[in-house]
Amino acid sequence: MLTETDNYDELYRNFRWDIPANFNIATAACDRHADGSNRLALIYADEDGGTQRLSFDEISALSKSFANALKTDGLKRGDRVAVFLSQSVELPIAHLAAFRSGLVSVPLFTLFGEDALEFRLSNSGAKAVITDESGWDKLSKIRDRLPHLQDIYVTSGAIHAGAKSFWQAIEDASENFPTVYTGPDDPAIIIYTSGTTGNPKGALHAHRVLLGHLPNVEMAHDFLPKPGDLMWTPADWAWIGGLFDALFPAWYHGVPMLGHRAKKFEPQAAMQLMADHGVRNVFLPPTALKLMRQADVKHSGVKLRSIFSGGESLGAELIEWVHATFGVNVHEIYGQTECNLVLANNSALFPIKPGSMGKPTPGFDVRIVNERGEEQPRNARGIVGVRAPNPCMMLEYWKNPDATATKYAAGFLLTGDLGVQDDDGYFWYVSREDDVITSAGYRIGPAEIEHTLMKHPAVAMSAVVGIPDPIRTEAIKAWIVLRPGFTASDTLAKEIQEFVKVQLAAHEYPRHIQFADTLPMTATGKVLRRELRGLG
Repeated sequence: MLTETDNYDELYRNFRWDIPANFNIATAACDRHADGSNRLALIYADEDGGTQRLSFDEISALSKSFANALKTDGLKRGDRVAVFLSQSVELPIAHLAAFRSGLVSVPLFTLFGEDALEFRLSNSGAKAVITDESGWDKLSKIRDRLPHLQDIYVTSGAIHAGAKSFWQAIEDASENFPTVYTGPDDPAIIIYTSGTTGNPKGALHAHRVLLGHLPNVEMAHDFLPKPGDLMWTPADWAWIGGLFDALFPAWYHGVPMLGHRAKKFEPQAAMQLMADHGVRNVFLPPTALKLMRQADVKHSGVKLRSIFSGGESLGAELIEWVHATFGVNVHEIYGQTECNLVLANNSALFPIKPGSMGKPTPGFDVRIVNERGEEQPRNARGIVGVRAPNPCMMLEYWKNPDATATKYAAGFLLTGDLGVQDDDGYFWYVSREDDVITSAGYRIGPAEIEHTLMKHPAVAMSAVVGIPDPIRTEAIKAWIVLRPGFTASDTLAKEIQEFVKVQLAAHEYPRHIQFADTLPMTATGKVLRRELRGLG
């Protein structure tokens, strides 16, 4: 969709959306490459070292067979199908089968417990679930509380009473399935927010959501696709990042995807995986990059062309480490489940300002606004707002009209993130609206303090929150995970405090420091500051 250039202003000014009247994700991301040439779509590396390679032709045929199985079992257009799987061969087959059937897929994270599963399955009214053996163990305990749920398809292990074999259903069905007609605004997928405050909300997206992601993915990946490109991300395919920052945009462009399900992220194993399979393009969340920096990873066989990151701000220290380690610039992006990838960086288009989220993606009108949707002047703090409509923007919060209504003001989707736009047009993240610390009359965002803490040689990860203070209203507290070779002590805490005072500001240094082995995080790698605030 983008024409390669080194002129950002020209790229942004000349961009126009091309949204066809008939658009289906299954056709766009799979079938148009299934031309009989056996073009590589997926390399799946299992935990035992085995590798499975599937072409677009095979993925297309398998998803058509499963679409027929769903139809035989009585699912009709608009019904919801949950995909309770991690990175796997079966996951994209299930989603594509739903898309081509006019069904609505619902990705679910495999680490969800029974309560989290019950809420999402009940709220979505899913009639079928595709899962593996471990998922079946959880679902079997709550099935009697899910009256809408008709069928559970299990991808592996023994076939249990009340379950169906995913692969047997495919084997028994025909590969002949005509994809239903869908317009770009027809519902395709419900992706639940990570639920950092209150119950998670289901962002209902249309088929056009794939098109909406393409400009940013292309821009941040140095104009994907190029010959030899191969994509990988450790981000789980249960979230918008794994699905629409990586898997489906890669397939839209015919770029093969590497899949691998790891029990946990191991930095050196990640380097070996990238070297073994010739990965060229990666989406590495900030948490993964911090863990790799902490482990001081190196591998001469890793030859990356582009690195894309987002979810938490990186900061100068991490950006410099990435360039020194991989020889390419990491391009930070910004978005959220409800409207993703609205800001991006690309060092060939404009200089990267460390800590900045970049500039608006071509096709997106992003402004700093107040709660009424009124645009704020440059360098003034406000809410990051995205002008509606936009192909990447959700249709609504599923079954939640009140929350949908409050998400918009004066034609802008309000992200709920506070930021500023500087005189050069760069956007800077300040905090979530509910993360702002009010201390001694100052309103302080935690991100800037966390960036400064990351510059200290002892700090591997940090999170900053406000805790009650009788004099200042709130005092600044930092939770810190140390790098190997450093030991927690009062002396080190004081050293870190003085470092922040000198590097940042006297009123922004953490008056309280708590050392920890880990930080509480959402499944997508964002620090759960509300949990830290609760610990005091």
